[in-house]
Amino acid sequence: MAWIVLVISGLLETAWAIALDRSAGFSRPVPSAVFVVTLVLSMAGLGYALRDIPVGTGYAVWVGIGTVGTALVGMLALNEPANLPRIACLLLVIAGIVGLKIFH
Repeated sequence: MAWIVLVISGLLETAWAIALDRSAGFSRPVPSAVFVVTLVLSMAGLGYALRDIPVGTGYAVWVGIGTVGTALVGMLALNEPANLPRIACLLLVIAGIVGLKIFH
C-alpha cells in the first residue's frame, strides 16, 4: 500500500508543480488553490509512505516521479522542447526510480 500511495503522491507533485507555474506568482486564485491542495496531499502521502519505505528511497522515488511527470507535461502540453537528449535524461531518471524499487 505504501508504494501505491508514494506513486500517487509523486503524481500529485507533478500537479502542484504545474499549478505553481500557472499561478503566475500566486496572482491567479484557482491555480494557487490547486497548488495548495495538491501540495498538502502530496506531502501527506509522502509522509504516510515513509512509514514503510526508507526515507532515501521514498524521497528519491517521489521526486523522480514528480520530475518526470512535470517534464512530460511541459513537453506534451506546454510547448517545451522534446528533443532526444531531454528524453534520454528522463529515461535515465525512470531507470533510477525502477532500480530503487527493485533494490529496495
